[in-house]
Amino acid sequence: MATVAAAVAVTATLAGCGSDDKNSATATSTASTSAAVVATAPAPTADQLQAVLTAFADPAKPAADKAKLVVDGDKRIPLIETMNQGLANYAVTFTVGEIKTSGNQADAKVTVGSPHGSMPDVPMSFQYVDGSWKLADSGACTILGMARAACQP
Repeated sequence: MATVAAAVAVTATLAGCGSDDKNSATATSTASTSAAVVATAPAPTADQLQAVLTAFADPAKPAADKAKLVVDGDKRIPLIETMNQGLANYAVTFTVGEIKTSGNQADAKVTVGSPHGSMPDVPMSFQYVDGSWKLADSGACTILGMARAACQP
């Protein structure tokens, strides 16, 4: 996404340099500002990331809906369906702790709770895509693996 934003900014700047139109400086400035906004993601809150995880592990939520919570989630639908079956009568909770962001990436330490106990400091990755924070494929694979629906390389 940052590459696209940079390309838009460069294209807008080059277009502005070759024009005699007095409004070209304004257009260039607006295009550059818009590109910067696209490249900068708002810092996620623990509640936002926890909501993504909770929805992803909700066995009542259809796999197609869960796929929308994951970057490129459509490729994981069969595994999500397997996870849904495994979690049908099994409650899983998440508590998001330390969050570190860099651009449109966020890494968090998550405590995963289950009827058998909790697992602290599980690393989870998220990406800011299409205006919302989504579970990165690696984060989805971590949860799917816990539900015995492991991703294959």
